[in-house]
Amino acid sequence: MAHITDVLKKPVLTEKSMTLQAESNKYTFDVDVNANKIEIKNAVEAMFNVKVVNVNVMNVRAKTKRMGRYVGKTNKRRKAIVTLAEGNEINFFDED
Repeated sequence: MAHITDVLKKPVLTEKSMTLQAESNKYTFDVDVNANKIEIKNAVEAMFNVKVVNVNVMNVRAKTKRMGRYVGKTNKRRKAIVTLAEGNEINFFDED
């Protein structure tokens, strides 16, 4: 089992993910490409002290990018959408 900081890379804070948070208590994370649903669930529960109900995972493929005559690819990544139990929430923006 990997350490929780190895499994969870960063939260995805886009307009769409913020809408999911507000409407249906779902949080989006970039995770390790080798992480499975059980590892993701355990990492989120341990790091944020919440109860996870469901985990959906998707692989985001690399995109081809050009810089003049040079062609390269962006990094492939894995994205997890985590549904929390009723009454649980994660606050990414600490307002002191």
